[in-house]
Amino acid sequence: MVDLVLRSRRAVTARGERPAAVAVDSGKIVAVGAYDEAMPAADEIDLGDTALLPGLVDTHVHVNEPGRTEWEGFATATRAAAAGGVTTIIDMPLNSLPPTINTEALTIKQNAADGQIHVDVGFWGGAVPGNAGELPGLHAAGVFGFKAFLADSGVPEFPPVSPAELATALTAVDAQFVVHAEDPDHLHAAASSPAYADFLASRPADAEHAAVATAIEAARRAGGRVHILHLSAAGALPLIAAARAEGVRVTAETCPHYLTLDAARIPDGATEFKCCPPIRDAANAGQLWRALADGLITCVVSDHSPCTPELKRRDTGDFAAAWGGIASVQLGLPVIWTAARNRGHGLADVVDWMGRRPADLVGLHGKGRIAVGADADLVAFDPDEEFVVDPHRLHHRNPVTPYAGMVLRGVVRTTWLRGRTVTGDAPHGGFLTRED
Repeated sequence: MVDLVLRSRRAVTARGERPAAVAVDSGKIVAVGAYDEAMPAADEIDLGDTALLPGLVDTHVHVNEPGRTEWEGFATATRAAAAGGVTTIIDMPLNSLPPTINTEALTIKQNAADGQIHVDVGFWGGAVPGNAGELPGLHAAGVFGFKAFLADSGVPEFPPVSPAELATALTAVDAQFVVHAEDPDHLHAAASSPAYADFLASRPADAEHAAVATAIEAARRAGGRVHILHLSAAGALPLIAAARAEGVRVTAETCPHYLTLDAARIPDGATEFKCCPPIRDAANAGQLWRALADGLITCVVSDHSPCTPELKRRDTGDFAAAWGGIASVQLGLPVIWTAARNRGHGLADVVDWMGRRPADLVGLHGKGRIAVGADADLVAFDPDEEFVVDPHRLHHRNPVTPYAGMVLRGVVRTTWLRGRTVTGDAPHGGFLTRED
């Protein structure tokens, strides 16, 4: 007898979407059988036509605790993640104080998170000027790799690296490097303005193209692994394709806001839409969708990067002064499902982009899939129900999101973490470390 059996006529397994029964015991999936297969269990739930998905994996989340917990914290970020069907997050090394650039800072962050997390949490380390000697120790401590900026990060304690410093970091440790790819020489100071077009002009696509080329060259010379974060400019895709064809270990991700939002429709003063790199036009988004379908873009992650409402400067609507970041960890699944469905994609595609592929990127092969031996991280998801986004009903700390008022399709009914229901009351998430 197993602990739990979940049945669904729309289970998304390694064989695609199909009727199935999933047996869970001691936090693991121990069998995946036919929908009506007899499986003695202590508890059984028949979801009927409600879909059963694997828990999603978001490898790009800024939690900000400790130090800027008024922006976001582990309790609120992980509660929001679970409510959005995300059962694993990898926390970015910056915006917290101290940033995760040495083992002492990693311990401080883990201590801050301990006892608060509603989903499983891993950590990225940071590569900044002068800390190449710290990277092997951080890697040995279990971080999933290292984030580097090629342009100003927005916070002084996490400065950007030069191309030479990125190359040095890549040779210091055999690890996954994830790169914010904007070239500072192609960026322009944004003038104080409520016009989104003025902000967009200050961060042209050429800045991404140049920085992607820099990251690829560093990976080529070092033989290292480079992942391009939050790709916005589709014009950089041929560079990535050519590099991969010659054997350079480079991958790329994008985010829901780059796939679904249109620069031409962003109202003046709507600073909740500000992020870096910026949201571009609908034609650009169409190219990103094609690259995602073709596998050139590896995965879709949130880049959840919230702040306080005051820092978004809705009082003035000044894009130059506002903090750049989109709060969306709870909404990524319905945002992408709504758009993907309209483009002819199925739930299996969405799960692949937001579950299996990001899990594989960081080596968590027991996450992001319904398969025997995987963690029993599961989501009951109604793919047909619509809802209107109300920021005050979201679980992240501050009620700011560019999706406010939008009608989305797809509602998370229940989330299970290693076979236990995530209620949002009693945290039972765990820390994850890199699996060699």
